[in-house]
Amino acid sequence: MVRESKPRSGSLAFYPRKRARRIYPRITSWPTVDKVVPLGFAGYKVGMAQVKIVDTVKDSPTYGQEIVVPATILEVPPLKVVGIRVYEKTPYGLKLIGEVWDSSVKNDKYIKRKLTVGNFETQERLKRIEEALDKAERVRLIVATQPHKAGIGKKTPEIFEVEVGGDVKEAWNYAKEKLGKEINANEVFQEGEIVDVVAVTKGKGTQGPVKRFGVKIQTRKAKKKRRHVGSLGPETPQRVLWTVPQAGQMGFQTRTELNKRILKVGEDGSNITPKGGFIRYGVLKSSYILLEGSVPGPKKRLIRLRKAISCLLYTSPSPRDRG
Repeated sequence: MVRESKPRSGSLAFYPRKRARRIYPRITSWPTVDKVVPLGFAGYKVGMAQVKIVDTVKDSPTYGQEIVVPATILEVPPLKVVGIRVYEKTPYGLKLIGEVWDSSVKNDKYIKRKLTVGNFETQERLKRIEEALDKAERVRLIVATQPHKAGIGKKTPEIFEVEVGGDVKEAWNYAKEKLGKEINANEVFQEGEIVDVVAVTKGKGTQGPVKRFGVKIQTRKAKKKRRHVGSLGPETPQRVLWTVPQAGQMGFQTRTELNKRILKVGEDGSNITPKGGFIRYGVLKSSYILLEGSVPGPKKRLIRLRKAISCLLYTSPSPRDRG
């Protein structure tokens, strides 16, 4: 009889398995593109649905036919550009040349919930950065979400950086033009585009080794424990190795999923909102994005989107939404 066995669950690539520092993720790597455009966006997870589309993936058994695929709905209210940061490249990584904040931030009652910005000196800081623009390597926007424009029932915004692609000087001019203004999702992404999804996963608290790593449940005579890994290791070395599955934090960790296809970028969320709204979310009040497949995190959590760094899945044209 074949022995029952399986590979271990729980990748050792993610260690230590600590809780994320904050509830929305950071993005540390950005793709290189020639077009002057923000390289990312963000939206709130609404839930999942089924979408009827035409399969445009060549060599697929259902190529050219209508198929039903699972999709995730993200509500994507406009992002407000509240500041700019410019970085230079050094042997020790990126170093901040300077940052400038929009002076209208002090009058925004929602951003006041998140932070307090002191001295603005907007025009003086702009001039200082322009003088040092020759050594600049990256231009990033400081953006704030606007959850009060969504159906999430939340007022405090999230604030993070979004890099601008293209030439540095052109990116700087674009950033100056957008300072204090809004960016919509359709300015960043198009239907059929491949994106990466970065989010903080669902938190499951402290769990044992069976659920956390999928170890086999022992017989009743094994060290008088059942949901246990058994021996913690050999006599030598005289310590417990970090690779031994043990109880600890599970979930609430930053994860990145590559190459998700955008099925639709819609401007009116009421067109897809069912009567009574989505369960455990509510009514969509702004624009939305339909992503093929699932994304990490529970409903109402902020999901960050980034232009794909390594697009390997699809080279086909945009699918037509039929659902």
